[in-house]
Amino acid sequence: MRILAAEEAHNPLLPPLGEIIIGLIAFAIVMLVFFRFIAPRFEQVFRARREAIEGGIERAEAMQAEAKAALEQYRAQLAEARTEAAQIRDQARAEGQQILEELRTQAQEESARIVARGEEQLAANRQSVINELRGQIGALAVDLAGRVVGESLEDESRRRGTVDRFLDQLDGMAGGGASDGRTGSTVFVPGGDR
Repeated sequence: MRILAAEEAHNPLLPPLGEIIIGLIAFAIVMLVFFRFIAPRFEQVFRARREAIEGGIERAEAMQAEAKAALEQYRAQLAEARTEAAQIRDQARAEGQQILEELRTQAQEESARIVARGEEQLAANRQSVINELRGQIGALAVDLAGRVVGESLEDESRRRGTVDRFLDQLDGMAGGGASDGRTGSTVFVPGGDR
């Protein structure tokens, strides 16, 4: 009965006491190794990872702040460049307008000079043509008058007087002149104011 009592006393669900003690000692050694070597290593890895993440966030925030500052600086430079470009464009437009006005003034002055020179040449040519025609008309008039009158007009003073009268009558005809009433043609009378 003792064996039975010993067998009854022995519970199959409960391990023997020696195994429990060995298990507790082994567990204590494992826990000691875990807390002494493994846990600090985990803590070190977690700390490094946390520092890396926090450092990455800080670096990202710093880079974001730098990017924001660079963007503001870029916008300020862009606004300054636009203002400067507008000033340069306005200045170039004003200079172009001034150059255009100067060229227009020079062209007008040159045109006036050319017109004045042309008028002077025209007046000189007209005067020389008038003088030449007066001489030719005078010679023809003297010759014609000599034939009509029948006397020689070789005398210089007579010839000059006849030519001057004839030319005066021609000038008078140009301004309205006298006509003989029959044909509407102008009549020259040599020696008519004698």
